[in-house]
Amino acid sequence: MNFKNIKTYFLIFAITCSKSLFAQPDDLLSIVEKKGDHPKEYVNNAFKSSRVIMGHSIEFIGKGVLDVRILHRFGLISQYQSARNLFGLDQASMRLGFDYGLTKGLTIGIGRSTFNKEFDGFIKYRLVQQSRGAKGTSPVSVVLVTGATYNDMPWEFPSRTNFLTSRMAFYNELIIGRKFSEGFSAQITPTHVHINLVNDSTFKNDVFALGVGARLKLSKRVAFVVDYQYLLKQNGEDATNIQFKDNTNALSMGFDIETGGHVFQLHFSNSKGMNEREFITNTTGTWGKGEVSFGFNLSRVFTVGKKKPSTPKI
Repeated sequence: MNFKNIKTYFLIFAITCSKSLFAQPDDLLSIVEKKGDHPKEYVNNAFKSSRVIMGHSIEFIGKGVLDVRILHRFGLISQYQSARNLFGLDQASMRLGFDYGLTKGLTIGIGRSTFNKEFDGFIKYRLVQQSRGAKGTSPVSVVLVTGATYNDMPWEFPSRTNFLTSRMAFYNELIIGRKFSEGFSAQITPTHVHINLVNDSTFKNDVFALGVGARLKLSKRVAFVVDYQYLLKQNGEDATNIQFKDNTNALSMGFDIETGGHVFQLHFSNSKGMNEREFITNTTGTWGKGEVSFGFNLSRVFTVGKKKPSTPKI
């Protein structure tokens, strides 16, 4: 082999090695990216609606989205057992609501209930969203809700001046929830309700409750949901007679059914009221006595603003 051939082989070897050396950092970088930091991923769809059944959930409807909600509650099954009344279906009350997403984590809403002729409104803000990833994680979502109600029934206090504020009540909630898996989510909701004017001097203006909500996925489009409001004792006193006679804890159970752009809920509840003031402080039905009502919630969303690309979801 002559010197010229040796130079040729050496040149080919050098070029090959240089390509391998320059390619190595890229290969190493790809390995680091696979095994290293992942971008933050936000956890969504813990609940399929912004409400569990009656109470707020940790979910939001999104920026520029209008959620039209129709809540329907029929009469007590125990009170209207005859077929003539269709087992309570003839005695119905409802709430019509409009919720709008100002941002991905800020929602406002208004509503009107036929039960006690009440108007209501709320502001819902997400403080923390459950997430995972090496760049910062949060095991739970934290949501703050504040709202007010206005009772438009005929004035029942002849000896008192009919002030606007006398008909109002306010509530504040802190919702802490987590999506534990694709099939199960749960949350707790410490709640404070303040009623400006109570029916009797023995009743309290301020009521405290602890809400519990959960969702168990049964199939791709069906899930079992439960919504419970436990009235907390105040100064050691029994909390089951805080505002109205025979006040009880509100318990609702039912099923979420997804149908395209709708979320349809079928449920049973011992509460006739469908805003926080009513179902927390004015629930009188008892499940053990059959004092429950059948009802449904229908949610239909409409995109009002321009939809922007969202962050990664899981």
